[in-house]
Amino acid sequence: RAQELDTSLLRILPDHYTAQAFITTDLDDNQITAFHPGAMFQAQENHLAGCIPEDVRWAIVSPDGLGAMVQHLEDLTNAGIPTLFDPGQGLPLFDTATLTHLIDRADYLTVNDYECQMVQARTGLGVDELCQRLKALIVTRGEHGSVIYHDGEETIIPAAKPKAVLDPTGCGDAYRAGLLYGLERNLGWETIGKIASLMGAYKIESPGTQNHRFTWPEFQARYHENFGENIG
Repeated sequence: RAQELDTSLLRILPDHYTAQAFITTDLDDNQITAFHPGAMFQAQENHLAGCIPEDVRWAIVSPDGLGAMVQHLEDLTNAGIPTLFDPGQGLPLFDTATLTHLIDRADYLTVNDYECQMVQARTGLGVDELCQRLKALIVTRGEHGSVIYHDGEETIIPAAKPKAVLDPTGCGDAYRAGLLYGLERNLGWETIGKIASLMGAYKIESPGTQNHRFTWPEFQARYHENFGENIG
Protein backbone atom coordinates (compact mmCIF):
# COMPACT_ATOMS: atom_id res chain seq x y z
CA ARG A 1 0.00 0.00 0.00
CA ALA A 2 2.90 2.36 0.72
CA GLN A 3 3.93 1.84 -2.92
CA GLU A 4 0.33 2.39 -4.11
CA LEU A 5 -0.02 -1.19 -5.34
CA ASP A 6 -3.51 -2.61 -5.73
CA THR A 7 -4.08 -5.16 -2.96
CA SER A 8 -7.78 -5.73 -3.63
CA LEU A 9 -7.23 -9.23 -5.05
CA LEU A 10 -5.06 -10.46 -2.17
CA ARG A 11 -6.62 -13.32 -0.26
CA ILE A 12 -6.03 -13.67 3.49
CA LEU A 13 -5.86 -17.21 4.90
CA PRO A 14 -5.90 -16.78 8.69
CA ASP A 15 -5.03 -20.44 9.37
CA HIS A 16 -1.85 -20.43 7.26
CA TYR A 17 1.53 -18.78 7.55
CA THR A 18 2.89 -16.65 4.72
CA ALA A 19 5.39 -18.58 2.58
CA GLN A 20 8.88 -18.18 4.05
CA ALA A 21 12.33 -18.57 2.53
CA PHE A 22 15.65 -18.32 4.34
CA ILE A 23 18.59 -18.09 1.93
CA THR A 24 22.25 -18.35 2.90
CA THR A 25 24.62 -16.97 0.24
CA ASP A 26 28.44 -17.09 0.15
CA LEU A 27 30.81 -14.74 -1.68
CA ASP A 28 30.74 -16.98 -4.76
CA ASP A 29 26.92 -16.69 -4.94
CA ASN A 30 26.40 -20.31 -3.86
CA GLN A 31 23.11 -20.55 -2.02
CA ILE A 32 21.35 -22.85 0.43
CA THR A 33 17.62 -22.26 0.77
CA ALA A 34 15.21 -23.36 3.49
CA PHE A 35 11.62 -22.91 2.31
CA HIS A 36 8.16 -23.41 3.80
CA PRO A 37 5.30 -22.82 1.34
CA GLY A 38 2.63 -22.05 3.94
CA ALA A 39 -0.36 -20.38 2.27
CA MET A 40 1.19 -21.03 -1.14
CA PHE A 41 -0.16 -24.58 -0.87
CA GLN A 42 -3.60 -23.03 -1.43
CA ALA A 43 -2.63 -20.92 -4.47
CA GLN A 44 -4.39 -23.23 -6.92
CA GLU A 45 -7.67 -22.21 -5.27
CA ASN A 46 -7.22 -18.68 -6.65
CA HIS A 47 -9.02 -18.99 -9.97
CA LEU A 48 -8.31 -16.09 -12.33
CA ALA A 49 -10.97 -16.85 -14.92
CA GLY A 50 -13.69 -14.23 -14.72
CA CYS A 51 -11.96 -11.99 -12.20
CA ILE A 52 -9.08 -10.45 -14.18
CA PRO A 53 -9.46 -6.62 -14.19
CA GLU A 54 -10.09 -5.17 -17.64
CA ASP A 55 -7.03 -2.90 -17.48
CA VAL A 56 -4.55 -5.78 -17.08
CA ARG A 57 -2.27 -5.72 -20.13
CA TRP A 58 0.59 -8.06 -19.15
CA ALA A 59 1.08 -10.92 -16.72
CA ILE A 60 3.88 -13.06 -15.34
CA VAL A 61 3.60 -16.57 -13.92
CA SER A 62 6.48 -17.07 -11.49
CA PRO A 63 7.38 -19.90 -9.06
CA ASP A 64 4.35 -21.09 -7.12
CA GLY A 65 2.70 -24.41 -6.38
CA LEU A 66 2.67 -26.67 -9.44
CA GLY A 67 -1.11 -26.67 -9.79
CA ALA A 68 -1.27 -22.90 -9.40
CA MET A 69 1.36 -22.25 -12.09
CA VAL A 70 -0.43 -24.50 -14.57
CA GLN A 71 -3.88 -23.10 -13.81
CA HIS A 72 -2.89 -19.44 -13.76
CA LEU A 73 -0.98 -19.60 -17.04
CA GLU A 74 -3.95 -21.31 -18.68
CA ASP A 75 -6.38 -18.71 -17.26
CA LEU A 76 -4.24 -15.79 -18.44
CA THR A 77 -3.60 -17.08 -21.94
CA ASN A 78 -7.28 -18.03 -22.32
CA ALA A 79 -8.07 -14.41 -21.46
CA GLY A 80 -5.74 -13.24 -24.22
CA ILE A 81 -3.28 -11.55 -21.86
CA PRO A 82 0.37 -11.67 -23.03
CA THR A 83 2.15 -13.76 -20.40
CA LEU A 84 5.75 -14.30 -19.33
CA PHE A 85 6.47 -17.76 -17.97
CA ASP A 86 9.14 -17.61 -15.25
CA PRO A 87 9.38 -21.16 -13.82
CA GLY A 88 12.54 -20.46 -11.81
CA GLN A 89 13.10 -22.75 -8.85
CA GLY A 90 9.79 -24.45 -9.65
CA LEU A 91 11.30 -26.14 -12.72
CA PRO A 92 11.99 -29.50 -11.03
CA LEU A 93 8.25 -29.83 -10.33
CA PHE A 94 7.36 -30.14 -14.03
CA ASP A 95 7.32 -33.31 -16.06
CA THR A 96 8.22 -33.14 -19.74
CA ALA A 97 4.66 -32.97 -21.06
CA THR A 98 3.49 -30.26 -18.66
CA LEU A 99 6.55 -28.06 -19.13
CA THR A 100 6.36 -28.32 -22.92
CA HIS A 101 2.64 -27.52 -22.86
CA LEU A 102 3.15 -24.40 -20.74
CA ILE A 103 5.95 -23.17 -23.00
CA ASP A 104 3.59 -23.60 -25.95
CA ARG A 105 0.88 -21.63 -24.12
CA ALA A 106 3.11 -18.79 -22.90
CA ASP A 107 4.18 -15.85 -25.04
CA TYR A 108 7.59 -15.40 -23.40
CA LEU A 109 9.94 -17.58 -21.36
CA THR A 110 12.46 -16.02 -18.97
CA VAL A 111 15.11 -18.14 -17.25
CA ASN A 112 18.71 -17.91 -16.09
CA ASP A 113 21.45 -19.80 -17.91
CA TYR A 114 21.28 -22.83 -15.59
CA GLU A 115 17.49 -22.96 -15.85
CA CYS A 116 17.74 -22.73 -19.64
CA GLN A 117 19.90 -25.85 -19.66
CA MET A 118 17.38 -27.57 -17.38
CA VAL A 119 14.49 -26.61 -19.69
CA GLN A 120 16.35 -28.02 -22.68
CA ALA A 121 17.17 -31.24 -20.85
CA ARG A 122 13.61 -31.69 -19.55
CA THR A 123 11.83 -30.91 -22.84
CA GLY A 124 14.41 -32.16 -25.34
CA LEU A 125 14.09 -28.82 -27.16
CA GLY A 126 17.11 -26.75 -28.16
CA VAL A 127 17.20 -22.96 -28.09
CA ASP A 128 16.13 -22.68 -31.73
CA GLU A 129 13.18 -25.00 -31.15
CA LEU A 130 12.14 -23.10 -28.02
CA CYS A 131 12.25 -19.85 -29.96
CA GLN A 132 9.91 -21.28 -32.60
CA ARG A 133 7.30 -21.77 -29.86
CA LEU A 134 7.71 -18.35 -28.21
CA LYS A 135 7.66 -14.67 -29.10
CA ALA A 136 10.87 -14.32 -27.12
CA LEU A 137 13.23 -16.34 -24.93
CA ILE A 138 15.09 -14.28 -22.32
CA VAL A 139 18.16 -15.84 -20.67
CA THR A 140 20.04 -14.05 -17.89
CA ARG A 141 23.74 -14.78 -17.35
CA GLY A 142 24.60 -13.00 -14.12
CA GLU A 143 27.67 -10.80 -14.43
CA HIS A 144 27.84 -11.68 -18.14
CA GLY A 145 24.59 -9.88 -18.90
CA SER A 146 21.71 -11.51 -20.74
CA VAL A 147 20.57 -12.54 -24.19
CA ILE A 148 17.13 -12.11 -25.71
CA TYR A 149 16.13 -14.36 -28.61
CA HIS A 150 13.28 -12.81 -30.61
CA ASP A 151 12.03 -12.51 -34.19
CA GLY A 152 14.88 -14.70 -35.45
CA GLU A 153 17.41 -12.37 -33.82
CA GLU A 154 19.72 -12.58 -30.82
CA THR A 155 20.07 -9.37 -28.80
CA ILE A 156 22.99 -9.32 -26.37
CA ILE A 157 22.43 -7.17 -23.28
CA PRO A 158 25.49 -6.08 -21.27
CA ALA A 159 25.39 -6.28 -17.50
CA ALA A 160 24.92 -2.93 -15.79
CA LYS A 161 27.70 -2.18 -13.32
CA PRO A 162 26.67 -2.24 -9.65
CA LYS A 163 28.25 0.22 -7.22
CA ALA A 164 28.56 -2.59 -4.67
CA VAL A 165 27.84 -6.31 -4.52
CA LEU A 166 25.92 -7.00 -1.32
CA ASP A 167 23.18 -9.55 -1.98
CA PRO A 168 22.22 -11.30 -5.25
CA THR A 169 18.95 -12.66 -3.83
CA GLY A 170 16.10 -11.14 -5.82
CA CYS A 171 18.17 -9.94 -8.78
CA GLY A 172 16.22 -12.16 -11.15
CA ASP A 173 12.94 -10.75 -9.88
CA ALA A 174 14.22 -7.19 -10.30
CA TYR A 175 15.30 -8.04 -13.86
CA ARG A 176 11.82 -9.36 -14.59
CA ALA A 177 10.24 -6.19 -13.22
CA GLY A 178 12.32 -4.32 -15.79
CA LEU A 179 11.09 -6.65 -18.52
CA LEU A 180 7.46 -5.99 -17.64
CA TYR A 181 8.03 -2.23 -17.43
CA GLY A 182 9.58 -2.15 -20.89
CA LEU A 183 7.13 -4.54 -22.50
CA GLU A 184 4.15 -2.59 -21.19
CA ARG A 185 5.61 0.53 -22.83
CA ASN A 186 6.63 -1.26 -26.06
CA LEU A 187 10.18 0.07 -25.81
CA GLY A 188 11.93 -2.50 -28.01
CA TRP A 189 14.01 -5.45 -26.85
CA GLU A 190 17.40 -3.77 -26.54
CA THR A 191 16.02 -0.99 -24.35
CA ILE A 192 13.87 -3.44 -22.39
CA GLY A 193 16.89 -5.63 -21.68
CA LYS A 194 19.01 -2.68 -20.56
CA ILE A 195 16.29 -1.47 -18.19
CA ALA A 196 16.05 -4.98 -16.76
CA SER A 197 19.83 -5.21 -16.44
CA LEU A 198 20.00 -1.94 -14.51
CA MET A 199 17.19 -3.10 -12.24
CA GLY A 200 19.31 -6.12 -11.35
CA ALA A 201 22.27 -3.86 -10.56
CA TYR A 202 20.16 -1.75 -8.21
CA LYS A 203 19.02 -4.90 -6.44
CA ILE A 204 22.47 -6.43 -5.91
CA GLU A 205 23.61 -3.21 -4.22
CA SER A 206 20.99 -3.64 -1.50
CA PRO A 207 20.61 -6.31 1.21
CA GLY A 208 17.24 -8.03 1.18
CA THR A 209 15.02 -8.81 -1.77
CA GLN A 210 12.94 -5.63 -2.14
CA ASN A 211 14.74 -2.89 -0.23
CA HIS A 212 16.25 -1.05 -3.21
CA ARG A 213 14.88 2.40 -4.00
CA PHE A 214 15.55 5.02 -6.68
CA THR A 215 13.91 7.98 -8.37
CA TRP A 216 13.27 8.16 -12.11
CA PRO A 217 15.94 10.88 -12.61
CA GLU A 218 18.43 8.68 -10.74
CA PHE A 219 17.53 5.73 -12.96
CA GLN A 220 17.92 7.85 -16.11
CA ALA A 221 21.37 9.00 -14.98
CA ARG A 222 22.52 5.45 -14.21
CA TYR A 223 21.13 4.23 -17.53
CA HIS A 224 23.16 6.84 -19.43
CA GLU A 225 26.23 6.10 -17.31
CA ASN A 226 26.05 2.38 -18.12
CA PHE A 227 24.88 2.35 -21.72
CA GLY A 228 25.89 5.74 -23.13
CA GLU A 229 22.40 6.64 -24.24
CA ASN A 230 19.34 8.36 -22.84
CA ILE A 231 16.02 6.92 -21.83
CA GLY A 232 12.91 9.11 -21.76
